[in-house]
Amino acid sequence: MLNMAEGVARLGAIAANPVVATVAQAFAAAGHDLSLVGGPVRDALLGRPVHDLDFTTDASPDEILAVVKPLSTTHWDIGRAFGTIGARVQGENVEITTYRADEYDGVTRKPVVAFGDSLEADLTRRDFTVNAMALRVPQVQLVDPTGGIEDLVAGVLRTPIDPAISFGDDPLRMLRAARFSSQLEFEVAPETVAAIATLRGTLGIVSPERIQSEVVRLLQTDDPARGLRLLVDTGLIEEFLPEISELRLETDEHHHHKDVYEHSLTVLAQAIQLEKTRFPDAAPDVALRLAALLHDIGKPRTRKLEPGGVVSFHHHDAVGSRMARKRLQALRFDNDTISSVTQLIEQHLRFFGYAEGTWTDSAVRRYVRDAGDELARLHILTRADVTTRNRRKAARLASAYDDIERRIDELSAQEELDSLRPALDGNRIQEVLGIRPGREVGEAYRFLMDIRLDEGVISEEDAEDRLRSWWADRIG
Repeated sequence: MLNMAEGVARLGAIAANPVVATVAQAFAAAGHDLSLVGGPVRDALLGRPVHDLDFTTDASPDEILAVVKPLSTTHWDIGRAFGTIGARVQGENVEITTYRADEYDGVTRKPVVAFGDSLEADLTRRDFTVNAMALRVPQVQLVDPTGGIEDLVAGVLRTPIDPAISFGDDPLRMLRAARFSSQLEFEVAPETVAAIATLRGTLGIVSPERIQSEVVRLLQTDDPARGLRLLVDTGLIEEFLPEISELRLETDEHHHHKDVYEHSLTVLAQAIQLEKTRFPDAAPDVALRLAALLHDIGKPRTRKLEPGGVVSFHHHDAVGSRMARKRLQALRFDNDTISSVTQLIEQHLRFFGYAEGTWTDSAVRRYVRDAGDELARLHILTRADVTTRNRRKAARLASAYDDIERRIDELSAQEELDSLRPALDGNRIQEVLGIRPGREVGEAYRFLMDIRLDEGVISEEDAEDRLRSWWADRIG
């Protein structure tokens, strides 16, 4: 809940920030207005960390450059066409933008750029009222023409103008509503929700890269489920990630199964909690969170109603992995993220065989080998995938995973599992067998790897003897 007295004090503190004060005094001396705008003002009022210093001014881009050059160690004008000049002042990056009065054609997201002469008009064209507040500096005057303070107090996201017009101008704002809903833990105003549902098809003019960026930012929040529910309830998610809506499988009176959609949101929440517990100082793990959200997307396509009221989803792990690859490629995710997510989905069921019966050391080694660099994530995803309300079953699965992690640690200490490889490398195999590079070297390597996985570490001498015997049987 916003405490106004504390909020005002925080605004005073941010205005006194040495970087803010230096820039503000320079613009005032040059005869220009300057205001902190958007996120920094909102977050200062809410007592949240302020990460970016964004300013707006009546100065033109050329005039901005003239003011910031003497203050900065470097500056850049990559956004000059949109009125934005960046600079590094006293070790911090700042962005300063000329008042805007853009118009949109409704066909693309690219506005017809027009510079304005009014702070209030500039604020009114922004996405949400809570982001449409400014703090004039150095005089420390809050400017709030659209009721942002009231919406901060109420915890509501609302557009400064008719949401149909706002979203019609820039459909990406609909995705931003979901992200800010999760980030700020705010409700979205009913008329804003209705406009999203009506205008969801206009998201088609937004590039996949921009959609992906908002998906990533949503998943980086502490509670992405709030925003995801908004996307699903309005149908907006069907424009770019329809597999999530499809998780809401219908049930009938004869066949029962858990709600896959709710299960997936629970797995995501549990994965985030485990991630924070195990890696408290790390940045949000987007690949893990994507895998948690998408791990069961193969279920709708593999669902089969069996006799006796049983529902099966055979091979949904493999099917889901392929579906995730296709969808993430369409959203222009990078290859490393796609590889991690698809591997985790494909392997997320592997552990449950362990819970049914203790694995041999060989099976544990193969589990580690197959997981590779994704082992730490696979630990989290597999644990998070337990959402049963049966306490006895949940305890049994947790105990089984405690056991497999303990055994992995023990074997790692004994055998260097982090670098699972046979006793001989490819060059030594060629020397021992007197062969050239080719298919036979790969077969020999796999033979020695199977020994490593089945038996653990053996000496090089033993490996050479067994390799020669294998080779003699093979060519004999």
